[in-house]
Amino acid sequence: MPDFVHQRHKPPQESPGARELILACPKLRTNVNLARIVRAAGCCGVRRMIVCGKPKIDREIARDALDQVVLEHHRSLAPVLRQLKAEGYALVGLEQASHSQCLYDFAFPLRTALVIGHERLGISEDVLALLDHVVEIPVYGLPHAYNVATATCMALYEYCRQRGSGQ
Repeated sequence: MPDFVHQRHKPPQESPGARELILACPKLRTNVNLARIVRAAGCCGVRRMIVCGKPKIDREIARDALDQVVLEHHRSLAPVLRQLKAEGYALVGLEQASHSQCLYDFAFPLRTALVIGHERLGISEDVLALLDHVVEIPVYGLPHAYNVATATCMALYEYCRQRGSGQ
């Protein structure tokens, strides 16, 4: 008999406080993807997201994250990314692009603005030109890319893994 008892729904870990990570999203094709991203951001301690357009976030999907993550609505990403860069954030794009680095080999700076792309179009050329780094997630089969919400979850997890629970 083990010396411990498994708990199915144990309480969440103590919050590391506001992370120095901001998510920046273009207008996405589906609000379901954005709601999933908001939920993952909440789980990872992200407190600020830049979103384009006027999406409606499904609370059934995003759950309590809507109470924690502040969504800032903008018409386009480029101006706000320039401002974040001026504030000392590294602009890191999640995209399959020339000269992109594998996510698993990339060391995230503490102050990072993670820029994700549109589900079909990816990160636009004007935004790609502003980025300090571009990372991609290896794909080992078809289709050639992960769903935007899935890929964002992977990148958020890797940032959190690297930065630890208190950073």
